Amino acid sequence: MKPRAPVAPARGAAAGWRARAAALLVALSALGLGGCAMLGGAGAGAGRAAGPGAEAAAAPVVRVEVDAPAPLRDLLENHLDLSRLARLSRGDAVTDTELQRLVDAAPAQVRDLLQTEGYFRPQLAVQRQPAAAPGLPETVVLRVTPGPRVQIARVTIEAEGALEQAQVAGDERARGVLADLRGSWPLPVGSRFRNADWSDAKSAALARLRGAGYAAATWSGTAAEIDDEQHGARLFLVVDSGPLFRSGTIQVEGLQQQDAATVQALAGFRPGTPVTEALLLDYQERLLKAGLFESVTVSLDVDPALADAATLQVRLREAPVQVYTVGVGISANTGPRASLEHVYRRVFGHAVSSNNKLELGRVRQAWAGEVSTHPGERFGRWLVGGAIERLVSDDDVVTSQRLRAGRAQDTRSLEQLAFAEVERGVRSTDAAEASTIAVSANYHVTWRQLDSVLLPTEGYTLSLQGGVGHSRGSDSKRGLFTRAYGRLTAYRPLGQSWYAQARIEVGQVFLPSGVAAPESQLFRAGGDDSVRGYAYRSLGPVTDGVVGSGPVLLTGSLELARPFVASMPSLWGAVFVDAGRAGSAFGTLSPALGYGAGIRWRSPVGPLRLDLAWGQEVRKLRLHFSVGIAF
Repeated sequence: MKPRAPVAPARGAAAGWRARAAALLVALSALGLGGCAMLGGAGAGAGRAAGPGAEAAAAPVVRVEVDAPAPLRDLLENHLDLSRLARLSRGDAVTDTELQRLVDAAPAQVRDLLQTEGYFRPQLAVQRQPAAAPGLPETVVLRVTPGPRVQIARVTIEAEGALEQAQVAGDERARGVLADLRGSWPLPVGSRFRNADWSDAKSAALARLRGAGYAAATWSGTAAEIDDEQHGARLFLVVDSGPLFRSGTIQVEGLQQQDAATVQALAGFRPGTPVTEALLLDYQERLLKAGLFESVTVSLDVDPALADAATLQVRLREAPVQVYTVGVGISANTGPRASLEHVYRRVFGHAVSSNNKLELGRVRQAWAGEVSTHPGERFGRWLVGGAIERLVSDDDVVTSQRLRAGRAQDTRSLEQLAFAEVERGVRSTDAAEASTIAVSANYHVTWRQLDSVLLPTEGYTLSLQGGVGHSRGSDSKRGLFTRAYGRLTAYRPLGQSWYAQARIEVGQVFLPSGVAAPESQLFRAGGDDSVRGYAYRSLGPVTDGVVGSGPVLLTGSLELARPFVASMPSLWGAVFVDAGRAGSAFGTLSPALGYGAGIRWRSPVGPLRLDLAWGQEVRKLRLHFSVGIAF
């Protein structure tokens, strides 16, 4: 077994000598080959014979045929000096001596080029063939059998510096970082060896270590030893981790009206915390999610001398203090609508935001407003809000007024809201009118684990709601009620181009006999985001021929989608089936079935849907769509 010299420089003085020698050879090669290189560039396959209509003056001096597998043929035709001569010296006189020199040099150049692709024992044959007729170029045939490709036989990754010291001392975090560095190495044993992949793998591994808190990490030595007889490559890498960077002072640039205390509070970590890439990105995302800033950049001062208390630099641009937004839109659920929204990000100079939105439509008229403190410690904010809503359906009109106060806490994957609420609801039909007043304590929580919040293709969201209250109705007695609701939506890619989405939704209001709850606490199904193929809020318990709201809800949905063509990845087609209903009890619930097909446009502002669904129960087609414009 005779291992070849390492492809990558080895550690120490020998590595430095090899690096300097390689640089000298590259420089000499560039000087020696400059005559060909300066003639211009060309694409693969340009060395083939000129067409019958080409002029004699433009005929190549030599014609080169490369007989090799397609990817390697392109590599050789693009980079061999002999191929360059065939492409670039049309009509120029080249001596036989010069041509023979290039022919003789071709095998060595082929071997060097194939080694970059992992082929170290090719079989080569070069043959000069005389011109077929006067005025035509002679032909050089280069036959290449690349042989077996070298595979990774062994990978050894060692660390020195603070990371090695910490893991020797038993630090669990350091052990985990080193284990992750080794486990995530992009060229595992058994994979094919290419110089380009080898370089990319080193860059990726170093970036991963820097992202784990060792921002000054560098390779102190790397080598790839090739055993061309066994077709194996042994990779050796030693990383100098440098110090572990820990958080210190937070410097903020760009504040004009908002408080530095808000920026500090949204950090979410204490001084001395290891500064990882994930920590910086989470901090940046929380600042953007606060709604106070248009742009935010969080970076780390990578001075190793200050690693124990590194400075975090926050550069931001504040959003306008007040914004008015006018919108128009239309949906299958509520029909045409217009809206006016006002956002005030610093009410009367205090660290308080307000949001008011008025919506007017044929089916729904509503106002909602909220005043909340800016996020503070543990990302919490206090809020007071109110809402007035009027919903018109074929059978009834439901109005409600709410006033709530509570505390919200939002993180990257978790949103929580605890609040107390006073609510009045009125339901009017042609036959009667009933009102209910309720006071309740509520807790809502949402978990998100998605590859993209805006356009998800993998992951899940889970929303849970719970509440307990006391109600009094015009046609019912006083009493306690409890409410529970859950909605799980999962996303999963199937193969290369198909994507699945599944949803299940269940809810129940527990009411003692004779006690009523406000309409907004009860349930109805049907519509765009419920059971397609049926009108909005049309699936509920029927009393005297009138659809109402029920204390139980169960719906489900399954959808498969894929892009129409690869050239338009944002335009998808989909097929789906939905089922469900709201009712008086789960035991008597008979789900309505709807199914159909639709189109999805995954726009930069979110998915826009157009669905045509068949309602099995009503035996009708219904179009479901949603589009809106804000300006």
